[in-house]
Amino acid sequence: MHVSERQFPLGRELLYGLYQRRLRRFLATQSLPRHVAMIIDGNRRWAKLRELDTAAQGHRAGAAKYREFLVWCDDLGISVATLYLLSTDNLTGRTSVELESLFEIIGDLAEDLSHFRDWRVQHVGSSEGLPDALKKRLAEAEKRTAGNAGLHVNLAIGYGGRREIADAMRSIVQAHESEGGTLDALAELLTPELIGEHLYTGGQPDPDLVIRTSGEQRISDFMLWQSAHSEFYFVEALGPDLREVDFLRALRDFSRRQRRFGQ
Repeated sequence: MHVSERQFPLGRELLYGLYQRRLRRFLATQSLPRHVAMIIDGNRRWAKLRELDTAAQGHRAGAAKYREFLVWCDDLGISVATLYLLSTDNLTGRTSVELESLFEIIGDLAEDLSHFRDWRVQHVGSSEGLPDALKKRLAEAEKRTAGNAGLHVNLAIGYGGRREIADAMRSIVQAHESEGGTLDALAELLTPELIGEHLYTGGQPDPDLVIRTSGEQRISDFMLWQSAHSEFYFVEALGPDLREVDFLRALRDFSRRQRRFGQ
């Protein structure tokens, strides 16, 4: 009885290993996304299903998965990865106790990533509503990795897509005004390309693929402007349960799609 109970998970693990290698061989001949954006959702539900004491335990499990996910991206040669860690809605919709834990977990993650491989870490989002301690850790992570040439890791913290577009417009108006320009002149200059330059991700390629875990099929105010032509892929697994094979399947699905960009 004990032997058969051990053999089943070992056999399943072996089959998944073979399947992953098969997927990798297929993907080696395919065009992969340059930029993958990830919404790892379901951390709180994961903790609740396991009857853990706090949601923070689910968030820590999710943070561990973030790093694992970034390794998968880096090993496949993906250039940019964006993680949706904390939205502007979260800042007003979560309890102070949960937010305090999240701030610490996110700060730990940013610091950890800034010491790992040759990755460049960047905070994309608003600092409004974030505690000084977290803002300092994010700034330090950015400074520490500014010269790195490896995977570009965007940490979307205090992020909202509509807020980002509003901030971009405000930045454009302020820059134009400082140069002595008029509103009439600005109206002539305003283009989608100019707005894109003033987004939090200005200068980066838009995400080719957006993935969300937990079975939810919505984007929750994430990269509204940048995802205009992105492909979307939804995974049933809760965030901490995401497996590499799930990610490889998403890439396989992406490689089979015909991207039209409105044509």
